[in-house]
Formats: sequence, structure tokens, C-alpha cells
Amino acid sequence: MEERIGFIGLGVMGRSMAHLLLAKFKNLNIYSRTKEKALPLIEEGATWYASAKEVAENSDVVFTIVGYPKDVREVYESMMSVDVKGKLFVDMTTTEPSLEKEIGKALGEKGASFIDAPVSGGDKGAREGTLSIMCGGEKEDVDRAMKYFLVMGKTIEHLGPVGSGQHTKMANQILISGTMIGLCESLVYAKKAGLDLMQVISTLSKGAAGCWSLDNYGPRIVNGDFNPGFMVKHFVKDMKIAIDESRKMGLCLKGLDLVERLYEEMEKEGEGNLGTHALYNAIGRL
Repeated sequence: MEERIGFIGLGVMGRSMAHLLLAKFKNLNIYSRTKEKALPLIEEGATWYASAKEVAENSDVVFTIVGYPKDVREVYESMMSVDVKGKLFVDMTTTEPSLEKEIGKALGEKGASFIDAPVSGGDKGAREGTLSIMCGGEKEDVDRAMKYFLVMGKTIEHLGPVGSGQHTKMANQILISGTMIGLCESLVYAKKAGLDLMQVISTLSKGAAGCWSLDNYGPRIVNGDFNPGFMVKHFVKDMKIAIDESRKMGLCLKGLDLVERLYEEMEKEGEGNLGTHALYNAIGRL
């Protein structure tokens, strides 16, 4: 018998991930705080529920990808108010490792299973089903979720117990923070030097500086397209988590501190809903 699938959170990433699951498995129970975001999926055949709690009641496997740690807590507290025995919950939000461990423990006491599985790959990866998915949890639970992960992602790694996915995502965000400031400063410099930016991108991408951010965000910057693949405000949230976790481990990551301050300034300037590559404009203003 086919499992009933639930999906909660239909933002920039979630709506594309949910679309892929619905197209493959032909059943999907959905909830988002803004119903308008769900309308295209409803038209495709998804079933709308008015709360996360109702999705949990009517699903065997539930995926979540929401905004902030407080949203994760609120959604899971709601879902744990129903009988969850035998169900599998997969949180794909980027959030605090300690919170995921807390949720996993609480669900386990109720007879349910839990995986933390944050993703990387941006809006493009979500649309194309090529995300990197970083999993923390029991092997049998990851195996149970694998057929769904393979629809949404290209690289799926089981990294250890609950919380391991989030720690890996923090390492990813630390790396991205350094890459993004390098990308944006590089293009600001090239523009000031009077170079053709697309030619610079093409040249650099073939050498040691070649990377995903250069290939995917470089052309967007040149074209003045700062729509979000990943929003500034969410990146600020992620970097704050990474800084907090680093301090708990006795680390002082000065590069991360610098980039977080730059993005925080952008958020204060009302640019929190832009894509992270809009740092190019902020650096150009300095």
C-alpha cells in the first residue's frame, strides 16, 4: 500500500520540491500559512488541509521546510498533538541542531521516526530535483525516505544521528558565506576595472576559481536579477545559528562574523527578501 505523503511549507524551495513529489507519487497532502501559495499544487491534484496537525493526521510520511526555528517548533508541537505512532517526519528546514535533537527525541517517545534533512542547491536545484540532501537519523528511517529524497535531490548523504544533517548544513553555509563575498567582491572589482563581466565569469569558471555560485549567481548579477534563489533574511538566520554553534565548540570564525554583519546591514536596509547574491550591490555601495 502506498504511503500517504504530507508536505508543509511552500516557499521558494518547498513549492518546487512538493511539485516533484506530487508529479511522481500522485498523492500529496499540503499546508502553508498562505493558501495562495498552494493553489498551483491544488490545481495539480494535491489535497489542502487547514493546519499542519491535519496533514499529520492524514499522512504516513511528512516533510517540512519552513522559515525559522520558532516555525519549526510551532509546526512540530502542533503535529505531535495527534497520534503519530509509525509515522516518519522529515524536517528539511535549515535550523538549530539542538532543536532537531529535541524534536527527534519527543517523536521517538510517541513511536514516530524523525530525520533532519536540510538541503543545498537553491531554487534551481529545487526545481530540477538536483538538491544535495544532508540526513541525520537512523539508517532504516533514511532508507524509508530514500525514494522521496531521490525525487528531490541528486546527492543524498546519511551523515550520522539526528542533528548531523544540520551540522553539515552549517558547514555548507559557512563555505557559502565565504564564496559569496568572494564572488561579489570579484565582480565589483572587475566592473570597476572596465571589464566585460560575462567574459570574466566565463574565463574564471574554467580555472581554480570556478564554482557553483559563480556559474549560477554570476550571470544573475550581470543581468541585474536579484530575485531570491535563497533570501538574505534566511541566510542571516543560518549564519547566526552557525556562529552560535561555533561558539559552543570554542571556535571563533572571523570570516563568518564579517559576512554575517554585511548581510545583517542589508536586512536593516530593507533588502531581506532579495537573493543572497544582492550582496554585490551592498559591496558596491561601500
